[in-house]
Amino acid sequence: MMAIYRRELRSYFRGVTGWLFSAFLLLFVGIYTMVYCLANGYPNFEYVMGNISFIFLICVPILTMRVFAEEKHRKTDQLLYSLPVSLSSVVLGKYLAMVTVLAVPALIACVYPLVLTGFGTVSLKLAYASIFFFFLLGACLLAVGMFISSVTDSQVASAVISLVAMLILYFMSGLASYVSTDARASVIALMVLSLVVALAVWLLTRSQALSIGLGVVLVGGLFFWYGFSPDTFSGLFPKMMEQISVFDRFYTIVDGMFDWTAAVYYLSIIGVFVFLTVQSLEKRRWS
Repeated sequence: MMAIYRRELRSYFRGVTGWLFSAFLLLFVGIYTMVYCLANGYPNFEYVMGNISFIFLICVPILTMRVFAEEKHRKTDQLLYSLPVSLSSVVLGKYLAMVTVLAVPALIACVYPLVLTGFGTVSLKLAYASIFFFFLLGACLLAVGMFISSVTDSQVASAVISLVAMLILYFMSGLASYVSTDARASVIALMVLSLVVALAVWLLTRSQALSIGLGVVLVGGLFFWYGFSPDTFSGLFPKMMEQISVFDRFYTIVDGMFDWTAAVYYLSIIGVFVFLTVQSLEKRRWS
């Protein structure tokens, strides 16, 4: 794994990708620090991190589009399957290299609150908590983007699909307000989501029996649950959209509410999508 990690990290910083990523992120940190903290006199560095979270919509697709899609395009992915290491080690090595690229500007941003203390009182606890959760949010989105790259053969397709996924995640809580709170609408939406999960299982395993069985169990369970307790589904799907919003959990930290379960949530998503990436590569290896 370390050999993969070192190779990927060198490729980021021997080229321009790693440097541009760090410069782009720090540019926005500097601009928003100047506007919020220096020009307007707000001692809240956490607001800076909260307002620049949108840059992940641009940075994540660019950073992740080449991880596996480029390997497939160049037909060098076959070398990965022949290496004397497990695919889990390959995925972890590539993922940790991207996380390191993200960690570089995050660590440099830790200097900003210390500089601001020279101009007034700054809550260092809240400032560094926002930087830490900003890093976790980015690591979470990188895992999602890496999985998308593993299921596509084109860097362009990977970037576009990742961008769409980032936009959906970014506007998730806002979209929830437009979803009907009617119980039947929630049941239908959950059934559609169940079928999507079953389709994803089929794409990863190519097992019709498993995917069809899973779809029948999920849809059937929802149908009987609705028949037994329909009031349970009233407004359920919009609430689920709000709860799974990765950006909203970060904004909670920015607003000063230390919800450390957000860290568990981010780590869980990272684990799930790293696992799905490994399964996607395993499927391609044996196909």
